[in-house]
This record gives sequence, C-alpha cells and structure tokens, in this order.
Amino acid sequence: MEKTSHPFQGVVLIMAALLLFACMDTTTKYLATRYNVPLVVAIRYIVHGVLMVVLLAPTQGRKLVHTQRTGLVLLRAASLAVASLLMGLALRRMPVAETTAIVFLAPILVVLLAPPLLGERIGGHGWAAAVIGFAGVMLIARPGSGLDPIGTLFAMCAVVVNVAYQLLSRVLVRTEQTFAMLFYAALTGAIGFGIFLPWTWHGPAPSTWDYLLFLSVGITAGLGHFLYTAAYRHAPASLLAPMNYLQLLWAGMLGWIAFNHVPDTLSILGMCVIAASGAMVALKSRASKIVAKKS
Repeated sequence: MEKTSHPFQGVVLIMAALLLFACMDTTTKYLATRYNVPLVVAIRYIVHGVLMVVLLAPTQGRKLVHTQRTGLVLLRAASLAVASLLMGLALRRMPVAETTAIVFLAPILVVLLAPPLLGERIGGHGWAAAVIGFAGVMLIARPGSGLDPIGTLFAMCAVVVNVAYQLLSRVLVRTEQTFAMLFYAALTGAIGFGIFLPWTWHGPAPSTWDYLLFLSVGITAGLGHFLYTAAYRHAPASLLAPMNYLQLLWAGMLGWIAFNHVPDTLSILGMCVIAASGAMVALKSRASKIVAKKS
C-alpha cells in the first residue's frame, strides 16, 4: 500500500489506536489482579496472532512472513514480549496512569541512545528533554507517593526493555515490512507465553465476563497496532509523534472510570512534564525536517 497524505485521517486513526492501547492496559490491570500475569499476556498474544492471520494473511500472503534480518526481527519481538510481561506485573501493583507515564520515559531515552548506537545526531534539546522527562518520573515515583516500590521497579525495567524494542524498530524499519514485524511480534509472544499455559492456567475458573475481557485484550492490542500502523500511512511521523502522549490522558480517564483512581497533584504534574519533554523532542525533530526540506 502506497503512503498517501491525509493528515486528518492519520490523526483520527492514531487517537483511536492510543485509546485502544489504554483500554488494553486498563483491562490487563483488571485481569492481572485476578489471574497470573503470564496467562493474561499469553492470551493477549494468541488472540492478536489469530487476528493477524485472519485479517492480513489473505491480502499479504508471503509478505507477512518474509524478513531480511530474521534474527533482529525475532529479537525485537522478544523485547516486546518481555516488555508486555513487565508492564503487566507493574499494572498489577500500580495505577494505570502512573505506570503508563513511567513507561513513556522510553522514547525519551531512545533519543539519547540513538547517537552512539545508530549514528543519529542529538542536540541540546535532546539532553534537556531527557533530564526533564526523568524529573517527571521522579515526581511520580517520589518517596511518599504511595506507589508500590516493586511495581515501580517492574515499570522501570519495562522502560529498559522498551528502549531496546524501539531502537531495534528504528533499525529494522529500513529493511523490513511493517506487517511482517507485527506478525512476528504476535507469533513470538503467542509461542513464548503459550507454551507455559499448562503451568500458568490455574486458580478460579474465569466467568463469562472475564473470558470476554481476555479476548478484548488481544483484540484491542491487535486492532490498536493495526490502526497505529495505518495512521503513519496517512500522515507524517513528525505530525503524529507528539500525539502519542495523548495515551496518558486516556490512561488517566480509564483509570478513574474503572478503578476510581485519580493521581495526586504532583503525579499529574509529573505526567505533564513527561508529556511535554517527549513532545519537545518530537516537535524539534519535525522542525528540523522542515528546515532540511526547505534548504
């Protein structure tokens, strides 16, 4: 499919995708308090994988499994699977909004690691954004915030693995098809967690409602990734990147609706600081690209 310029469609698609990701995290938290986290993650990836085969295999055919750098593609997929597990473990102990905000430190750290690892240039704005973003995390995870220390540790570990995932994504986007990378991510998670189902599927039998929620985690993950990818086919990354932080708003709203949790004032300030630092990087990148095109 050729990339076309429909900015409004791209904005609508990414807003929907981010809402679905927030729904996925909120449902994951609900289920993780009742069932084993590896079980929840396994069903998510199995449903996600089945959706990709059913919806994309008829049109994509062999493109869905064709890769040029298979080892790195699988490493990227494994990174996402581990990050999903850590995110689930964090959500089991912490509110959705605060967990999401901490994990959003990852794209800011990618900016700092891109120069030595990928040869990309970084200016003073990148360093400033990283420092500001870290300060935002400290406001959220400060002593006396009431957040679970182990949950915070899981969230910070998820940041580290997410950084690896995003760096690999930036490397592989030059040679690999997007849908193929999405498929291998779903396949790796489905197999990696699915083989442990005999040991993780225990405890109380899920109710009909819980079965529907299990399915919804995979559906929101799969559909969210599909819409997220489609958004970048309609609008440039420089326009869409700052909008990623809208997920913090969705996470806060859904956390309030589902769990009656409202972050305290300093935590809200920390979320705004993280969002502002990330948006600063994205907008600076957009401005640089516009200047480069004009010159």
